[in-house]
Amino acid sequence: MDRGTVGSANRGRLLVEVRQEGSSAVVTPAGELDHHTADLLREPLDECLTNGLSRLVVDCSRLEFCDSTGLNVLLGARLKAEAAGGGVHLAGMLPVVARVFEITGAEAVFSVHGSLEAALAAE
Repeated sequence: MDRGTVGSANRGRLLVEVRQEGSSAVVTPAGELDHHTADLLREPLDECLTNGLSRLVVDCSRLEFCDSTGLNVLLGARLKAEAAGGGVHLAGMLPVVARVFEITGAEAVFSVHGSLEAALAAE
C-alpha cells in the first residue's frame, strides 16, 4: 500500500510501501525519516500490528536519513511487535542510517540484517 509523500521537493520527503511476505509485513520507507514524516511510517507499522502481522521487516535500503523521531517510531513499533509475540527486523541500512543506530546503541535492541533476503530468512 502506498502511503504517499509529504514535504517539499528538497526536504522531508518519505514514501512508505507495505507488502506481506509470508508471515512478515515488509515495510519499505524511502527518503527521509524525520519529525515531519514520522507519521507516514508510524501509521502503516501500527496498521500491520492491528492486522495481526507482528513480524515486521523494515527494508531500510532506500532510507536516506533517520533522526531521533524516526528512531523513536521504530523503537515504539518494536515494543508493540514484541508485546504481540513478534519483532522488528531492520534490513539493508545505508551507512548514514546505520550510524544513528550505532551512536545511540539502538542497534543492540533490533535484529539487524545486511539484506532484505537475510531478514526474511531469519527466525
